[in-house]
Amino acid sequence: QVQLVESGGGLVQAGGSLRLSCTASGSTLGITTMAWYRQAPGKQRELVATLTSGGSTDYADSMKGRFTISRDNAKHTVYLQMNSLKPEDTAVYYCNAQWGALSFWGQGTQVTVSS
Repeated sequence: QVQLVESGGGLVQAGGSLRLSCTASGSTLGITTMAWYRQAPGKQRELVATLTSGGSTDYADSMKGRFTISRDNAKHTVYLQMNSLKPEDTAVYYCNAQWGALSFWGQGTQVTVSS
């Protein structure tokens, strides 16, 4: 089992920045991919960024150049640096860990971008 705890959400003005954190605990050695997803009100959850155990990253097109996913292995923490935020980035952001065929989720952290 893997437990994920997100933090770092909040209210920011358009053009501002936030850094989200996701700290994993439990059987973290088996994690193959960490990812950030988001879900805006009335919309489906969508993939934001992924980071594999080998260090490869990928981003949704609308986040490329603005968001950066990274990790600190010693702290078992994955980060999402979000710059040039837009009102349409407003959503609950969720951390996800792939562990074999299993998928674990955090509780989510709210990001609100005001215009």
